[in-house]
Amino acid sequence: MKWVTRSHVHVDRVACPWLIKRFVDNNAEFLFVPKSEVADVAHRENAIPFDAPGVELGHKGPKCSFDAIIEKYGLTDKALLRLAKIINAADTDNFASDPVAAGLEAVAVGYSIRFPNDAKNLARQFEVYDALYAWCRLEVSKEG
Repeated sequence: MKWVTRSHVHVDRVACPWLIKRFVDNNAEFLFVPKSEVADVAHRENAIPFDAPGVELGHKGPKCSFDAIIEKYGLTDKALLRLAKIINAADTDNFASDPVAAGLEAVAVGYSIRFPNDAKNLARQFEVYDALYAWCRLEVSKEG
């Protein structure tokens, strides 16, 4: 399936493709376009839009797009839910709500500088999210 979002990926627009590839659609193809073109490209390419204004899989109140995808696809993995708290805090600049969020924001900025091409950025950052998810699995295993 094709998925479309805004170009110039950052926290949520990296986390969402990672989530989609790992838990929703392992054959996903991602399209990155200017914000003003998301709806048209989604229609033309029969793609699912995410993390864009007014789309189902976008920000709603205090929830970010990562949260919307977790809810839409009924994902309940405790480590994934822990990761969602980090993503939300980093993406919404609510760093006080999670001690890991500011570090993730710093990593996202660094990758954006090093890899301005969205596809290359994603390819590199998926390793970061795989590692962070592994850490979250360890953290939730300690809870009993």
